[in-house]
Amino acid sequence: MTVITENASASNPARWVGRILSGLVILFLMVDGAIKLVPWPIVTETMDRMGYGSSDTLMRGLGLITIVCTVLYAIPPTSILGAILLTGYLGGAIASHVRIDSPLFSHTLFGLYLGLMIWGGLWLRDPNLRRLIPFRR
Repeated sequence: MTVITENASASNPARWVGRILSGLVILFLMVDGAIKLVPWPIVTETMDRMGYGSSDTLMRGLGLITIVCTVLYAIPPTSILGAILLTGYLGGAIASHVRIDSPLFSHTLFGLYLGLMIWGGLWLRDPNLRRLIPFRR
């Protein structure tokens, strides 16, 4: 398999848009993971409302998973692995919202929106991923 260099096959603006999009996702997910590490009442109430109970241990575990997967996404050599793991994590969040009949566009599909930003940002900034998943004109 041929590896494409950073300068090949993508415009500089596209790479910057990808970096900005990925940066926003990373910032959001790091904050999301961090607030789960602290037993804030709003987080435990939300977990309880979703049917997972108000377990501080579960909440901290999910926060740690979020942070680890996000760090993997943020590091270029492991970014695809991080994106795959975050996609699975977000799929679980979507399933949880479907189960409790959350509002569709604001809550249930939020994981889909975030997943599209994860993969869109990565696709724009990673020429190897663009080669693996090309869009035809």
